[in-house]
Amino acid sequence: METTIAQIYQQHSRQVLATLIRLLRDFDLAEEALHDAFTNALLQWPTEGIPDNPTAWLVSTGRFKAIDKLRKYNREAPLPADIIELEAQQEHPEQLHLADDRLRLIFTCCHPSLNAEAATALTLREICDLSTEEIASAYLSKPATIAQRIVRAKRKIQTAGIPYEVPGKQDLPERLPRVLQVVYLIFNEGYHASGGDNLLCKQLAEEAIRLGRLIADLLPEPEVLGLLALMLLQHSRRDARSDARGDIVLLQDQDRELWHQSDIAEALALVPRALVGPTTGPYALQAAIAALHAEASSPEATDWQEIHGLYHALYARTPTPVVALNLAVAQAMAADAEQALLAITQLAAGELKNYCPAHAARAELLHRLGRPREAAVSYRQALALSGQAPEQRYIQKRLRECEKI
Repeated sequence: METTIAQIYQQHSRQVLATLIRLLRDFDLAEEALHDAFTNALLQWPTEGIPDNPTAWLVSTGRFKAIDKLRKYNREAPLPADIIELEAQQEHPEQLHLADDRLRLIFTCCHPSLNAEAATALTLREICDLSTEEIASAYLSKPATIAQRIVRAKRKIQTAGIPYEVPGKQDLPERLPRVLQVVYLIFNEGYHASGGDNLLCKQLAEEAIRLGRLIADLLPEPEVLGLLALMLLQHSRRDARSDARGDIVLLQDQDRELWHQSDIAEALALVPRALVGPTTGPYALQAAIAALHAEASSPEATDWQEIHGLYHALYARTPTPVVALNLAVAQAMAADAEQALLAITQLAAGELKNYCPAHAARAELLHRLGRPREAAVSYRQALALSGQAPEQRYIQKRLRECEKI
């Protein structure tokens, strides 16, 4: 029974939390209520059985536990009117709108009055259940800094009375860029987990795609369609990206028969619509790059010249160090490996010195150029920065290959 409850927690706790935040309008109180609800489930379900609708049961239990707690803390004063109203509500399970609550919470966390970095950190914590350490790793920051950002964002939502709702269509465009960024961060954590024993968190990636589809229904703008196409194309490779032992299989070594053609077909239909418009956005460009990989029948048939050109266009719009790294990798595949090595070396020694993929990319290129001793140094640097078991095994394997030469 404990295993079953643990699975329900893994699959539904963020959904339940989003609804509790909407009902209670207090992040900390909702998190305590979620904890109390699952504690009660561990006590009651083994003897009474799992309810027909466990998520509704958890929401209802958490809600009343929170109200009891507020009543206990406010013995000398009456409860606020909204809490009294909440106590009187008798929502049926089908009226809870659990799925929509996650989208509402994303838009709340991405409100323009919040600092962008704080809003993103809060969303990753509350929607994805990432630890502050995992978020800090994703942002190349310190856990204490991330924790402070999350606390400040929660306080701002409380004090400013930011509503828990998806904004009207007139306000959607202003909120959209940050929401798309957060959805893609959620996907990336599912596509390539920042830590732990597994390369993938399939459930997180699928949740990001579900949210992408919801947003595309609300606002079918080119960048929304581009992000959805990009996520579908990357997720289509999920069964080919690791072997039976869970070890990483690089793109050029993957069995393309394992790629999910239904995802690819859905995405390829979206890419032309994403590329329409006076300017092409970053997600549409990345989707176009992923589409070229998906359409190639083999690694040798990949159009690296076209991919290199698209990365140039992407860097012109978003000149970040990570895009610069991807541009250099594409350059190495398209033509000039030595020039690409110089660019990657500069990035790995500077802005990306604490970024594992930068050192891994440098090591791979040095290995390919027949310089195993230098490659081994970069592999060791990458290994020191990796927090994920499959990635560590892959780097160790490549390091051993270099040391044998």
